[in-house]
Amino acid sequence: MVSSGSKIFLVAGARPNFMKIAPILSQLRGRTSFRPVVIHTGQHYDNDMSQAFFRDLELSPPDVNLKVGSGRQAQQTGQIMREFERVVLKAPPDLVMVVGDVNSTVACSLVAAKMHIPVAHVEAGLRSFDRRMPEEINRVLTDAVSNYLFTTCTDANENLLREGIPSERIFFVGNVMIDSLLKFREKSTGSSIVERLGLRRRGYGLITLHRPSNVDEVGKLRGILRAMEIIQRHLPIIFPIHPRSRKMLQHFKLEGEVARISGLRLIDPVGYIDFLRLMDLAQLVFTDSGGIQEETTVLGIPCLTLRENTERPITVREGTNLVVGTNPDRIVQETQAILELPNRRPRRPKLWDGRAAARIVNVLLKTMHPSKVSKIRRKG
Repeated sequence: MVSSGSKIFLVAGARPNFMKIAPILSQLRGRTSFRPVVIHTGQHYDNDMSQAFFRDLELSPPDVNLKVGSGRQAQQTGQIMREFERVVLKAPPDLVMVVGDVNSTVACSLVAAKMHIPVAHVEAGLRSFDRRMPEEINRVLTDAVSNYLFTTCTDANENLLREGIPSERIFFVGNVMIDSLLKFREKSTGSSIVERLGLRRRGYGLITLHRPSNVDEVGKLRGILRAMEIIQRHLPIIFPIHPRSRKMLQHFKLEGEVARISGLRLIDPVGYIDFLRLMDLAQLVFTDSGGIQEETTVLGIPCLTLRENTERPITVREGTNLVVGTNPDRIVQETQAILELPNRRPRRPKLWDGRAAARIVNVLLKTMHPSKVSKIRRKG
């Protein structure tokens, strides 16, 4: 029997997107009012890693895989738009839900808006105020065409209001990334990755690096590696290396330099559960990722963000994050301060409680199916 509920396309393109759609998908599938359809754009094109993330997050295979693959910014965005439009024309949804700030986010939002299909943006309103970042352009454009703007913090609400977004479109629901983290943290204790790597609890650092502004500029990349070379003398560092970063190390002929840094261990990318365990037991984390700034805040692990700005200032104000840039001297200095000072007790930001996805679905239920909400209230 075919459900008569509202059809919702959930769009995922890169690994962090899966962590965001997983709790929303679970909530939608628990309601007969909705028919969720998962669209994997294939922006993240490593099949083995995609399968690992779906397995770790207990997700079924996507309903549609556009298999777009890598490409330059405009090329990839255009290809996603072209392929997604074909899917929408064939089976139009009642709502397109996008998450985060990758090219898939803006591409599918623009297609939906041009076809007069409502758009919901999860993680709306985050701003670094740096238009040189492709992600910032994606965020601003997606928010401008969205009908539902689901925010993780009050800073995001204020950003949207300043940009002229009507308040009735803005919904402060919390952070769906944290829904996944809290759900799977206990499961991650079953991971043996720390033991397999011969590490000890709080006895290592963890680094992730993938943004073009860091890995595509040889000067910045060399500076970060120079800082890691100094830090690894005191603390071993694990580097699950992103395919883009590995490609650029080869391009700049830096593989030999890295190989000589004995305490900096490059490993292949790992699945969500293994990576969560590595984060949870680390002494500190170095990253240029937005989501990791949030996850380390909830885990209480010190985080040094290797960028000049962040679109997640709440992780600095209330969490464990410190934005240190890419100057090697500053990175080393701040690392030494963390290693010498006792553990800090961060505050968990408001509504980062594992129930953000439920709030999102409740908003959709009230606005897309108000009559059913009325029946629920009468029964209650």
